[in-house]
Amino acid sequence: MTDPAEMSGTERRFKKPLLIAAAVVFSAVVMAVGAQVLANVLAGGGLDVEPGIPVTVEISAGSSASAIAGNMEAAGVVRASELEDAVATQGVASQLQAGTYYLETVMEPEAVVRRLLTGPDEATASSIIVYEGHDIGRVIAGLSEQTGFPVAEFEAALTNGSVTSSLLPDELPDGTNELVRWEGLLFPARYEMPTAATPAEMLSAMAAETERRMETVDWSRLGELGISQYEALIIASLIQREAGTDLDRPLIASVIYNRLEEGMPLQIDATVVYVLGESPGRVLAEHLEIESPWNTYRNKGLPPTPIGTAQIESIEAAADPADSDYFFYVLVSTDGSHGFSATYEEHQQKIAKAKEEGVLP
Repeated sequence: MTDPAEMSGTERRFKKPLLIAAAVVFSAVVMAVGAQVLANVLAGGGLDVEPGIPVTVEISAGSSASAIAGNMEAAGVVRASELEDAVATQGVASQLQAGTYYLETVMEPEAVVRRLLTGPDEATASSIIVYEGHDIGRVIAGLSEQTGFPVAEFEAALTNGSVTSSLLPDELPDGTNELVRWEGLLFPARYEMPTAATPAEMLSAMAAETERRMETVDWSRLGELGISQYEALIIASLIQREAGTDLDRPLIASVIYNRLEEGMPLQIDATVVYVLGESPGRVLAEHLEIESPWNTYRNKGLPPTPIGTAQIESIEAAADPADSDYFFYVLVSTDGSHGFSATYEEHQQKIAKAKEEGVLP
């Protein structure tokens, strides 16, 4: 090897271009290899799979958006984070449908969302509905009628520990049927259930849906209102049974909170109907005297449990009531709207007018 000190000026001048050329060639090779790697990554959407391979994805009833995204990534359809972002951007987390989907690896997140909103490719599930405003007895009876399973199997699943919920109350009034612990905790919605689903599996999906929906509510006013989330669910069930329009929900909530703050009995007819077990057509004076912890004419404060299922709008109203000085409301229109009053005199005037107009008997 020649000592650099012994090289002539000419040799040294020609050595630099050779080194630069080699570096350029090396850089070009690195860039080419890097581009190929990047192309492979982009072609797979960041997934370690070959695009365009047919896959079948099963989405279970009651699955959350994040669980669905995880299933899609596991199947190589789309990255979970990208699908969750697309779902959040469109605000459709509660509208994704369960079932069997025939998809392919490496799809655009927006395309996957569209498929999940359209519905499954294969009818491997049956629709089951839990209606808003129904007490636990009516919910179970409805599930039995829709599925063919005996009422006793649904009741057993709710009382033997097969179904759980973080929202279950710790205590109930003495002598209360254990089923009452589940009042308001099975979310009212349409569920797509696998045909082989058991009563416990169905009920678990409904209980999980209530917990999931509760997590979407803004609870920032909870301390100000002086209630727990469970108590908000009780209030939501009252709103659900009383409100005829969405506009009335926050106002009815405000009446409830105003009465609670003043130590007034709520005097909500729906609680009397709940105690009776069925609507008497008209709530009469004699009904108001029924002995029960749920009768808000005889007892101040909230009833021990919800009196039925409540849709998300009622829960949101319970968490964020209107700011009002109202203590009374009465039905004033055939469209279900109520009139609200701050004084008993105003309330009586609205009642008289509603009777004159044929809204009230």
